[in-house]
Amino acid sequence: MPSLLLASASPARLATLRSAGLDPAVIVSDVDEPAVVERYGVTDGEDVCLVLARAKAEDVAGRDEVPDDALVLGCDSVLEVEGADGAKQVHGKPADADEARARWRAMRGRSGVLHTGHWLVDAREDGSGATLGGVASVTVHFADLTDEEVDAYVATGEPLAVAGAFTLDGLGGAFVRGVEGDPHAVVGVSLPLLRELVREAGVAWPQLWTPAARERAERGGGTRR
Repeated sequence: MPSLLLASASPARLATLRSAGLDPAVIVSDVDEPAVVERYGVTDGEDVCLVLARAKAEDVAGRDEVPDDALVLGCDSVLEVEGADGAKQVHGKPADADEARARWRAMRGRSGVLHTGHWLVDAREDGSGATLGGVASVTVHFADLTDEEVDAYVATGEPLAVAGAFTLDGLGGAFVRGVEGDPHAVVGVSLPLLRELVREAGVAWPQLWTPAARERAERGGGTRR
């Protein structure tokens, strides 16, 4: 059976994949992100996240410790918002608390587009050799936070660890009024897009399920709500 290898340190991505019945191994890429962006000369949000996802996946796929049955997944997210001058601004993780605070005060009550790039490398010895990617883009509507709420949220440290300075599945969830698109992409990995990439590499999605998930399918057991 093929296995999934996640080239990301994101606990949210790992948790999302696990909740979907997968249990990927993790090898974190040490790609120099600013250097990659500069080398490709990209500025558009979709292009930035895709070239970074590709760089991360290919960096890890080339390592000796990668299993010979692995599909290597690299991901990267950026938030694209319109600045005061009408120009698009692309944001990854804020550099510090002051930057996170300034971003929130600029984007509260407004909307932005969260782009998540995905790149899949089929590193299996007997695999397709595919290397392919795509971008999932989601419009995010932010609540109109007070200054006190912005300060309190930034003080938790959560905005400093994530692209766009917000989460949907953490403390920041209360500050997001809604999303248009795949909510998993906001968390960091679009399951529908990943399924399509895996299928293009010649692997059926259920092949990546854990033994427990496959056993549930064989028993015909479902989740009751």
